[in-house]
Amino acid sequence: MARRFTLDEIRTRTYKDRDAWWTVWLVDPLASRLVWLVAPVRWITPNLLTMGAFLLGLVTAFCFAQGDYKWLVAGAIAFHFSFVLDCMDGKIARLKGTGSLFGSWLDYVFDRLRVVTCAVALMYGQYVQTGNVHFLWMAGLVIFLDGFRYLNALQMGKVKSDMRRRLEAAQGEGAARPMFVEETDAEHPVGTAVATGSATDGTGAERPVVDVYGDFRTKFSTFVRIRNMLVRQRIRAHLFSGIEFQMFVFIVGPLTAQIIPVTLASGALLTAFELLLIYKLWTATRSYTRQMAKMGVTSEAQAEAVAAAAGVEPVEQVVEADQLGTDTVVAPTASARP
Repeated sequence: MARRFTLDEIRTRTYKDRDAWWTVWLVDPLASRLVWLVAPVRWITPNLLTMGAFLLGLVTAFCFAQGDYKWLVAGAIAFHFSFVLDCMDGKIARLKGTGSLFGSWLDYVFDRLRVVTCAVALMYGQYVQTGNVHFLWMAGLVIFLDGFRYLNALQMGKVKSDMRRRLEAAQGEGAARPMFVEETDAEHPVGTAVATGSATDGTGAERPVVDVYGDFRTKFSTFVRIRNMLVRQRIRAHLFSGIEFQMFVFIVGPLTAQIIPVTLASGALLTAFELLLIYKLWTATRSYTRQMAKMGVTSEAQAEAVAAAAGVEPVEQVVEADQLGTDTVVAPTASARP
């Protein structure tokens, strides 16, 4: 048995700076205590917890497939604990420094498989019970929106990484890879004020802050005020992400026996927040283009040529999929300079 960490150590070392409100309020308090319990056990690894979460997801699917309300309740409870285990794997990895690239892949793939399996089981079970073909359409909707959410998030992460890399190259030799103001812990300025200075990234390194979100903040100052209020509570401003979508479809819907209405409402909210993120990214790319033009770089082809000449190569990011594209801190990637 390894040494037992205190709860304060677990919270400090494993809690994310910003997370989904469902996780902050309904998962972290339980998950941190379970991590306290199992962390000293050497054979309990992040990958084992990931597989345990997936197996519990299969139990959830079995319960949902039965169709009766008592089975729906059992499935909702099983899905919640499956998600708790899914959160614990990352906490154990951060706490003990045992994360791996394969573990990141395993977590991502099993999460997607769990959603597909549970969606098919839940909606098919209700179709068998009621004969209502709309449940089959709901299964397709859930799978499509979950897939779109994560594909969109990964691509957003790539675009942000490319902007960061090209800004670094355009600033000249010796410049550190910048952080966007969205990735810092600081409260965002409201209106036309520009955020400047530097901030500490996830590795403890000091990096310059580049503000490409001024256009968005000018148009959505109320949203920024709400965002600043939420950040103080460790809650990210992306209030209905893939996490909340799953929790409402697989927990709230079955518990209330209102599966179709809850699925439709959750899908609408997820879509609305994804569109907001897309608009936010669009305004960021416009601001990025203006900043590059001030440094004499007037096209993406020229920006890529400058980056290549400076030796700042594209680097794959390994981050948790549920965080990509959102108002959250992601691990910085390394750049290569000669």
